[in-house]
Amino acid sequence: MKTLKSILLALVVGIAPIHAQNDNKITVHDDRSGRDEVIELPEGMTLDCDTLLTAWMAQKYLYPDTTCVNPDYNPTFTNEEYQDRLRRLPVVMEMPYNAVVQKFIDQYSGRLRRSVAYMLGAGNFYVPIFEEALDYYGLPLELKYLPFIESALDPLARSHAGAVGLWQFMLSTGKRYGLKVNSLVDERQDPYKATWAAARYLSDLYKIYNDWNLVIAAYNCGPNTVNKAIHRAGGVKDYWTIYPYLPSETRGYVPAFIAANYIMNYYCAHNICPMKTRYPVTTDTITVTRDVHMDQIAELCRIDKSAIKALNPQYRTDIIPGTSEPSAICLPTEQLNAFIDLRDSIYNYRTEELLTRRTKVEVDEKLDNRSVAAQRRSTASTSSRSSRHSSKSKQKSTRSKSVTIRQGDTLGEIARRNHTTVAKLRKLNNLKGDNIRAGRSLKVK
Repeated sequence: MKTLKSILLALVVGIAPIHAQNDNKITVHDDRSGRDEVIELPEGMTLDCDTLLTAWMAQKYLYPDTTCVNPDYNPTFTNEEYQDRLRRLPVVMEMPYNAVVQKFIDQYSGRLRRSVAYMLGAGNFYVPIFEEALDYYGLPLELKYLPFIESALDPLARSHAGAVGLWQFMLSTGKRYGLKVNSLVDERQDPYKATWAAARYLSDLYKIYNDWNLVIAAYNCGPNTVNKAIHRAGGVKDYWTIYPYLPSETRGYVPAFIAANYIMNYYCAHNICPMKTRYPVTTDTITVTRDVHMDQIAELCRIDKSAIKALNPQYRTDIIPGTSEPSAICLPTEQLNAFIDLRDSIYNYRTEELLTRRTKVEVDEKLDNRSVAAQRRSTASTSSRSSRHSSKSKQKSTRSKSVTIRQGDTLGEIARRNHTTVAKLRKLNNLKGDNIRAGRSLKVK
């Protein structure tokens, strides 16, 4: 504990005021070493608020609070006030104050105040799901603010490293915790399934470290990286001790998490007005066992296709692949009832146009290049055989013919029987006279 206090004290008094370097990084100047330290912001803090507001859920159910007083004025407070507010948060996780935490509070209360207003409003859609899963696993409810810094509550968020969804699962980790990912489905984008997978993952990490700050550090950069940092710090399992040995983004991750907890509880003190939320339409889920295109549902159930996509962000294309295995579709209750009533009509609507992936094809060998080539080779071979056969036949037709001389035969009689002349018989058989002997062979052609 003494080590922790000395490190925190050094962070508070030994680091000069932090100035913004750009929208993605902050720079900390250490007066003792005379060096600047650049800390990367978590990617959820770099997302453009205007982009978040173009999402269907935001456009449909969120709207600004026009009654807010002084929404652009951000008052300043003393370090002691910030420290006292963090101390009074109803949390079990350790949330100390230092200059790095202060800078992240400044980010949320200053440059990112519109994003905070958005997340406070959008949190009405997602926080109940987060709290249910965290409570089930007996985890601190303040972990519900992890997706605020991971994805800014965008279910379709994708990091430069390939992490996806509200909880920013990497592919391998998502699959390890039961999230299906293939060409048509990415359950990392499913708010409900991803939340329960994240709760299991956080629970497993706590069994390893027994320290929540190390848990969320490992959630950001992976257990192997945290373990290396612990080893380099001499085996001390304390986030603020291993802090210098962590990657740049992870050094800012825990301070950003502390700042997120601060701003989500004390936004009023900074004149941040949450976006108001219209009461969302009630939804329900139905399971399909056949492929169905979102256009089929949209047109026959009279619902905006963008609404279907927003309510079912786990599907990477417009096709819900029920044929592979039973797949769930979330729809507003009214449209879900229409789907039940029109199920067969929906399945058959514009099928040839929308579901174009063929399950069986006929092969026309006449149009197949290889078959055409094979036919040409076959024709050439046949022609060659015919030619050879013709040649052989011609050769056979001109081949010599012999007869056996019978008793009493003469050359003249043999010539008449074989339609030739005596002179030809003599020439073929090298005869100089007319003497021939019965039983011998005589060439006649």
